[in-house]
Amino acid sequence: MSAELISIGALAVMFVVATVLPINIGILAFLGAFAVGTASLGLSEDEIFAGFPASLFVTIVGVTYLFAVARRNGTVDLLVTAGVRLVRGEVALIPWVLFAVACVLTAFGTFTPAAVALLVPVGMNFAYRHRMSPLMIGMMIICGAHAGAFSPIAVSGVLVSGMLAETSLAVAPHVLFLASLGFNFALSAVTFLLLRRSATVPTGEAEEAPAAEPAVDGITWRQWLTLASLLALAVGALVFQLEIGILALAAGTLLTLVDMRAQAKAVEGISWSTILLVAGMVTYVGVLEKAGTIDLISHQAASSGTPLLVALLLCVVVAVASAFASSTAILTAIIPVAVPLLLSSHLSAAGLVAALAVSTTIVDVSPFSTNGALVLSNARGVDKDAFYKQVIGYSAGVVALGPVFAWGALVLPGAV
Repeated sequence: MSAELISIGALAVMFVVATVLPINIGILAFLGAFAVGTASLGLSEDEIFAGFPASLFVTIVGVTYLFAVARRNGTVDLLVTAGVRLVRGEVALIPWVLFAVACVLTAFGTFTPAAVALLVPVGMNFAYRHRMSPLMIGMMIICGAHAGAFSPIAVSGVLVSGMLAETSLAVAPHVLFLASLGFNFALSAVTFLLLRRSATVPTGEAEEAPAAEPAVDGITWRQWLTLASLLALAVGALVFQLEIGILALAAGTLLTLVDMRAQAKAVEGISWSTILLVAGMVTYVGVLEKAGTIDLISHQAASSGTPLLVALLLCVVVAVASAFASSTAILTAIIPVAVPLLLSSHLSAAGLVAALAVSTTIVDVSPFSTNGALVLSNARGVDKDAFYKQVIGYSAGVVALGPVFAWGALVLPGAV
């Protein structure tokens, strides 16, 4: 049996075992990475661990730690209250405000995970305080970040335009941007309509109230310092492109030092189970890439039929692969595969490139991606296992239907 089939079979076994038994799939993924990597591929430990998502690990640890500190000193509740006042009590507008802010941030050049990391903790606390669906809030923030991600000055938009500039294909940058904006807006509207009546179900676990202390204008000096730290985090990540995880750890440490008694347990707010899950799965995906499994699936799809059918298969393949791996890496790999298809057919270059871009990014709602993991790790007042299954269910729906709708909306009209 080939290494590609073994690696796919092992992945299927992991999902079955993790579904039936209360075992974190990240543990199974680490074991699978070593079993498949050493037995089938002859990889060394260093080669297997090369796929470990160190940057993602630091991001999740830093962000969840910082907002655990901010929650314990009452700053997060302060932001929630201010947000409700901003929309004049119209709580139903909060998801759309977060969508719009995320879209603007990424459209002006913010890397998508950075925008999501900044907004998700605040959004999850809105959901907790106002008994809104954390799934709806989290997914709409991610959709908003993707909506602006392909603007002509955004990271992903510049990447795709640069790759296309090296070919004879002509795709206007604004077409790609508008396609992603429109598709993600539609996905957010569907998410809002389906989940707006869902509420957070309390777990029965009491959270410690922030310690009382003398306040200035209703805000304590520690809360002012926390707000200044959050502003510095935003400026450092968005303006100077600094590593958001390290910035968050530094800010959290500073706030702990000025309030050590109240913050002694803040480290418990780090979502270790989510980190284990994501780190294990991403490490295993690195083994899949070394086995050639992802390349094999992509090339099999590209040579399996008529151009229109191949386009659909490519959208599906990149969606499934990107749900577990880096969207940027998948998009970078798939465009060269699509170029020969476009040059030898009558398919719309703009339509297929936009469909591939959308299919690759919308599945980042998966809990195995940075964005989905941030939603999973920051949810409050929910049963973690139940919420994980909700995120998995939502992600499965997006992976199954998203690329089909992207193909139908962006590729099919230009081919008929």
